[in-house]
Parts: sequence; C-alpha cells; structure tokens
Amino acid sequence: QVQLVESGGGLVQSGGSLRLSCAASGSILRIRAMGWFRQAPDNQRELVATITSGGITDYADSVKGRFTISRDNAKNTVYVQMNSLKPEDTDVYYCWCIAQAMGTMTSRNYWGQGTQVTVSS
Repeated sequence: QVQLVESGGGLVQSGGSLRLSCAASGSILRIRAMGWFRQAPDNQRELVATITSGGITDYADSVKGRFTISRDNAKNTVYVQMNSLKPEDTDVYYCWCIAQAMGTMTSRNYWGQGTQVTVSS
C-alpha cells in the first residue's frame, strides 16, 4: 500500500557528511510523519530523527547539532543531512513513516529496507 525507497548511504570518513533520501509511493491518503531510525546487528532499532507533516522535528540526543531532517510534502520525501559523522554512527538506517493508505480507516507504520552507512575512523 505504501512503499519507502531509501538512497544515499555509503562509506565516508570520520568528520564527513552524507545525505539520505527516502521517497514514499503507493496508494497514499496522508502521511502524518516521516523519519529515520538506525540499527546495528544485535541492537534494537533506535530513533535518529523524525518530522511531522507540520514540520515539528525530534532528534536523538546523539545526533543533535550534527543531523538535520527535512521533508518535501509535495513529493512525499524525507531527507536527513548528516554532518560531522563519527564511527559510532555506523549502522543500517531505515526510513519510516506513519501513513494512511487509501481505502483504509487508520494509519500504520511503514518501513524501508534500509541503507548502510559506514563511517571509517
């Protein structure tokens, strides 16, 4: 019903920057919020940053001041600009949204397939 496709991951040196993008497509009625989570092997998935349709943002303490989330509502796309990257930012990054698909009565969570971000020291 709703598909999320991420792009922009890769390998970068410590102190470098990357920009992740995620586009939502499908039978979308409305998207309430979008964002990014990350997960390392054997770890729980943790919040990186989220943004509502009204532009309210939330960040993990570990990325505040370094990452900036933004959103293009017309394109159903969310971005995260990641600066001053550290080796501990190495993870698989997952795009997320909470959306209501056409023909349904409620919103639900949707996830992308993940994109690897590796920061070398």
